[in-house]
This record gives sequence, structure tokens and C-alpha cells, in this order.
Amino acid sequence: MLLIELARTSRSVAETSSRLAKTQAIAETLRTATPAEVPIAVAYLSGELPQRQIGVGWATLRDAPAPATEPSLTLAAVDAMFSAIKELSGPGSQAARRDLVAELFGLATEDEQRFLGGLLSGELRQGAQDGVMTEAIAKAAELPVAEVRRAHMLRGSLAAVASAALAEGVAGLRGFHLEVGRPLRPMLASSAPGIAEALAKVSPAAVEWKLDGVRAQIHRSGPEVAVFTRTLDDITARVPEVVEVALTWPVRDAVLDGELIALRPDGRPRPFQETASRTGSRSDVSLLRTEIPLAVFLFDALRLDGADLLDETGARRQEALAAAVPAEVITPRIVTADEAEATAFYADAVEHGHEGVVVKSLDAPYAAGRRGAGWIKVKPRHTLDLVVLAAEWGHGRRKGRLSNLHLGARDPDGEGFVMLGKTFKGLTDELLTWQTKRLLELAVSPADAWVVHVRPELVVEIAFDGLQRSTRYPGGLALRFARVLRYRPDKTPAQADTITTVRSLATPT
Repeated sequence: MLLIELARTSRSVAETSSRLAKTQAIAETLRTATPAEVPIAVAYLSGELPQRQIGVGWATLRDAPAPATEPSLTLAAVDAMFSAIKELSGPGSQAARRDLVAELFGLATEDEQRFLGGLLSGELRQGAQDGVMTEAIAKAAELPVAEVRRAHMLRGSLAAVASAALAEGVAGLRGFHLEVGRPLRPMLASSAPGIAEALAKVSPAAVEWKLDGVRAQIHRSGPEVAVFTRTLDDITARVPEVVEVALTWPVRDAVLDGELIALRPDGRPRPFQETASRTGSRSDVSLLRTEIPLAVFLFDALRLDGADLLDETGARRQEALAAAVPAEVITPRIVTADEAEATAFYADAVEHGHEGVVVKSLDAPYAAGRRGAGWIKVKPRHTLDLVVLAAEWGHGRRKGRLSNLHLGARDPDGEGFVMLGKTFKGLTDELLTWQTKRLLELAVSPADAWVVHVRPELVVEIAFDGLQRSTRYPGGLALRFARVLRYRPDKTPAQADTITTVRSLATPT
């Protein structure tokens, strides 16, 4: 398959707002791809690289050569070039990377250059996110979308799922099982402004402390333990004390969901940045585990001793968890339908320094990778996980540093992100310095412009006092008194809050 075919499909998808038309265009393209090309096509049309990051930024892309007159690039050739670029390191690698990018772009037509530029800059906003791609794969393979969705839940990779669907049909998809050692996407929580609103949707319910830690999926098979983040990254080597604790549990094999958190001697949580820094650090692990030890708190069981529990009710999974691990590693929780009791439990969680609570259905299965009504988080302040779309250069004492952030919520069905406002509040000098360096690495517009647009990769937790109607922003809403709480390196843009969530907070329930 030639790259130009994907470029044309991408343009067709971007030019229509019809979900059905997007799905149809992608499905037709996938049907013409060879088995080896399918995972590449799915990744590219999702706006991603199979290699993830390859170290190519705005500065490299802006000097692209004149385009070719005739298309000749194949998907396989482009993928091989991206892999070669990613492998470059050490002295001279920057110049070598520029040369390879120039070689690639010199072989690309104008349409292909535009497509490659969007792909490499993270700006390929065409509305082909997970939901649309899942439906397109189902349509291309002529399979029920529910089969594709479940396989994606278990495998975590749409590219792998597409390959199986198109090559082997339902049998291929049903070959994906929950496997110890292979992470699956975590179940996510929606939001409610208060306990009453949450219990109006789910009651009776389990009410659990919402810890201010890092989400962790812990896999154990006999003497082997693996620990994964919410982004499915393997951090086992960084958290040896977690491995040691997991080996003490009386289970043969297990997949458990929970949080890792750094606690003070009095049991209160350390600042989130310390927990995030600890789980993100690959160096001096022996020293760090002494200085910032991590505690484990579990809240769900997905597999225990040979039994898959994904389709079991929340109550059954909790029962299995409680029977399998010591009580001290289970997140504090109660089961109630009483608003006063739930509110008192919520207040106690906040008093202990935690974020709030999660109100959980006793009947819901584990909906991996989805944010639904089964879990509802309640916090004492309004917060949203938003994506940084751009930043403005500061003035005064902030001169020379990127300060005012442009914030966007994820559009689950549309093209990318919906801007909700700007903020420069809550930024310390240390955070400003880090933020400027990181945003310049993600820049997709000239760094000397007043507003520097960036690849939408950084998730930041924003506190705000409310929402107001606005004609200035396309979503029709703007944040009131927004301020930065912290960056969330443990979250991907796909896990940011959606504009649907934002609108639900603006609408009384």
C-alpha cells in the first residue's frame, strides 16, 4: 500500500463530521491493506506511530525539502524509516536524524508531506480516535463491534486487534484473553459534584477512598511479578518494594488493580509529585525506596488463581479480593445507600489528606478502558485533567518562560480537543522552568511566536471554581478561576477528561 492512500483517507476523514462516513472511509482502506500493513495503517490513521516517539520536532520539520511530483512511498518503507530514525543516538544523531527526515520528505508528495507532518507533530486531528477506529475495524472485517471492543480491552492495542480481526475473524479476536503479564487498559471513573448526585446514579454502592497516588496494575504468576501504570508502561524495576509485598500474598496467579502512594510517617500522603517522581525514576532505585517508600492499596481483582473476573459484578470482585490479600493492602471502603453515612466517609477521606472518594456500582463488570457510570469520583473541589494545546510567553518576572497555558478537553467523537480557557495561575518558578523546556520540545509552531502551539501530549490537573457560558470558545463553556494543581505524567491525552464530562458538570443533575 502506498502512503498516498492513507493520506487521502485521512483528508477524507478530516473533511467530514459524519461518524458513519469516517468509519466507512477507514474500513475501505483497511480492507485493501496486506496483513503486514494493517497495524501500520491503523496506527497512522489513529494519529500515532508504532514507534511512539522518534525525536522529531518542529525545528526538524520546518525545513522540509520540495515535495515529490509522483507518489512512491510505501507504508513499509515509511515505517522502516521511522524505526531507523528512532534508533539514532549519541554524537551526531541530531544531524543524522535531520538527514533521514529530509530524505523521507523528499520522497513524499505534497499531500504525503502534509500527512507526515501532522503525524509527526501530533496534529493529525481528523476524528479517528479509538471509538471510530474500533467501529471501522469491525466494519472492515464484517464483525460485531462488541467483539472488537472486547478484544481491544484485553489486548490494549487496536493495531494488534485489527490484524487478528482481518486475518482470522471472530476466532482471532476470541483468541485474546486476560493474560498475566500483559496489561489491560484500566477502568475509569466519571465525575459528580457531590455525594448526593453520585448516589442518585448508583445506590447502594461501594464508597472508597480516592487516594492521591499512581494507578498500578499488579500481575503475579508464581514467583514472577510485573507492575504496570495506567498507560501500560512496565515499571517493575522501579518499584522493588511493591514486588516484594506482592510476593507475600497467598495467591498463585493474579491481576490486581490499585494505587501506589508515598506516605508520611503519620500515614498522610506525600505530595503527588513525590509519588509520580518515584515511580518515574529509573536511577538510584535502592536509595529512593529508602527515602520515598511506596505503599500498595488494592481496590479490584481482575483475575485470581486461574479465574477471570472481568465479567463478574463489582461486589463479587471485591469479595474475591478480600479473600485473597491482607486487609491492610485493601483501600478503605464501605457499602451503603445512606447519603449521610457516605458523606461522613467522604469527609474522613479528605481529612486524612486524600482526594475524595469513588462511588462504585455493586453490579457493574470491569469496563476496561472506559469511563462510564459504574464508577463515579467525588472530590471537594472541581478538578479536570486537561491537555495543554499551546502556551504564551510570559512578561515581567516570567519573561523568557512559557506561562499562560491554553487548555483543552478531549472530544470523544470529534477532532482532537475543545479549548476551555487559559491559565497562568498556580505555577511555581520550578514548574515554569520545567514547563518551558518541555513545551519547547513539543512545539509545532515557531518558538519565537507569541503563542507557541504544541503537540497535545501533556496532561495537567486543573482546579476551577465553576463553569460559565462562553461564545469565545468552541465548546460554549469556559473555566472560572482556573489554576494549575500539577502535571499528570501518569496519564495520556486519551485519558484526559472529555468535553462531555465538562458539560455534565455544568448541567445540574
